[in-house]
Amino acid sequence: QVQLVESGGGWVQPGGSLRLSCARSGSVWPYDVLGWYRQAPGKQREPVATMSSGGVPVYADSVKGRFTISRDNAKNTVTLQMNSLKPEDTAVYYCHVLRFGNQFWGQGTQVTVSS
Repeated sequence: QVQLVESGGGWVQPGGSLRLSCARSGSVWPYDVLGWYRQAPGKQREPVATMSSGGVPVYADSVKGRFTISRDNAKNTVTLQMNSLKPEDTAVYYCHVLRFGNQFWGQGTQVTVSS
């Protein structure tokens, strides 16, 4: 099993920045695909950014150029730097691990972008 704990959510004005962090513990495998998903009220959960074990990032079109995902295998962390935030980025953000078809989720952290 994998335990994931997110931190760094909160409230920010449009145009601001937030940095989300996710700490992995338990069964840690260096080949895990790590990522961030989000779910806004009344909407389905959607992928925001993922990163393979080789460090290749994939971003949703809506966040390209604004968000940056990174991973530190030595510290077992994955982070999401979010810049130029927009009200439509408001959602609960979830840390995600994909391992051989199995999915693991964090508890989620709220991000609210409003003036």
